[in-house]
Amino acid sequence: MQMNEIAKEKTDKSLLIVDDDKPFLQRLARAMESRGFEVIPAESVEAGLHSVSLDPPAYAVVDMRLGDGNGLDVIEAIRRVRPDSRAIVLTGYGNIATAVNAVKLGAVNYLAKPADADEILAALTAEPGAKVSPPENPMSADRVRWEHIQRVFEMCDRNVSETARRLNMHRRTLQRILAKRAPR
Repeated sequence: MQMNEIAKEKTDKSLLIVDDDKPFLQRLARAMESRGFEVIPAESVEAGLHSVSLDPPAYAVVDMRLGDGNGLDVIEAIRRVRPDSRAIVLTGYGNIATAVNAVKLGAVNYLAKPADADEILAALTAEPGAKVSPPENPMSADRVRWEHIQRVFEMCDRNVSETARRLNMHRRTLQRILAKRAPR
């Protein structure tokens, strides 16, 4: 690597934000620009993958569930072409199974929505290997149940019928549970 490339890596503040919630995307883009990032917004997996193919970003904030697919595809693409990038996953449907999967595919952190710009900045710029302090409040019984259902759902490759069969639950009941946000 030449000196110019090394200097570029240290000063590269390009940030790809992929989220299909347009108002959230615009607010986060403005907030991150005010913190010194050069923001590249994308509203879909396709747009995110296109941006990655043109110029892989140094940082990325990617929503997990998008209208045209899974945001983890964008994380994986970034990691393939730019292994030094720092990407985090945002989701309104947070669970342990998808967090583990996101980290395996190259995300450095996983945040549940609503996350503010300061939390996102802290996650993007945290030292590699830095330990996260444990939560002050343990999960509720409803949350533990929800996490278990999500874990089985991911194990079944997001197949509702197979998940319902394994959990000995009616398929429609499972669909209602999956459509709701995670309990606190």
